[in-house]
Amino acid sequence: MWMKITVTGKNIGVTDALRAYVEKRVGRLDRYLKGFTKENIECTAILSVEGNMHVTEVTIELGAITMRAEERTIDMYGSIDGVVEKLERQIRKYKTRVKSKNRQDTRAAIAEINRKLLEVPNGDDGTSQDIKIVRRKKFVIKPMSVEEAVMQMDLLGHDFFVFLDAEDHQVKVVYKRKDGNYGLIEPDIG
Repeated sequence: MWMKITVTGKNIGVTDALRAYVEKRVGRLDRYLKGFTKENIECTAILSVEGNMHVTEVTIELGAITMRAEERTIDMYGSIDGVVEKLERQIRKYKTRVKSKNRQDTRAAIAEINRKLLEVPNGDDGTSQDIKIVRRKKFVIKPMSVEEAVMQMDLLGHDFFVFLDAEDHQVKVVYKRKDGNYGLIEPDIG
C-alpha cells in the first residue's frame, strides 16, 4: 500500500517547499492506514488563499470511504498542520468504530434505524419564499452498506449522506435525526 499525494493551488503558487511540507505531513498518515485498505490510497491536497486566510483542504480516498478535512488559519503551514491533525482524529475514530462493531450489532442497528424512520418534514409553513441555489455539487456515488454510509456521513461531519446500496443497487440517503439516531430514506420511483 502507498499513498499518492496530489498537491494543487488555488490563488496561490505551490512552491517546492510547500509541496514537500504537504507530502511529508500528509504522508505520515500512511502509517495509520496500514491494514486499513488493500488498495493504493489517493490523496488530494488543495492549498488556497481567501482574503487573508490560508486554506488547506485534504481529501483521502480509501475505496468506499472518503475522508476530508479543511483548516483555515493566517499561516499556510499552520493550516497544513491543522488539517493533518483533523484527519488523524477521523482515522482513529473510524478504526475504533470498525473494531468495535460486529455483524450482529450492525444488523440490530439497521433494524432499529428502519423501525425509527420517520417522514422528513418538508418545512412548508405556507409562506412563500424565493428559492436560490447558491452552490451545486457533483460527486461520485459509491456502492456501500448502510453502516458504511452512516460512518462516512459522521466522518465528513454531514447531517445526511447519499449512497448506492451495495445490496440492491438503489440510491438511498442516511441522515442524522434531531434525537441523535439515524434515519434511512429509500426512494421508490412510482
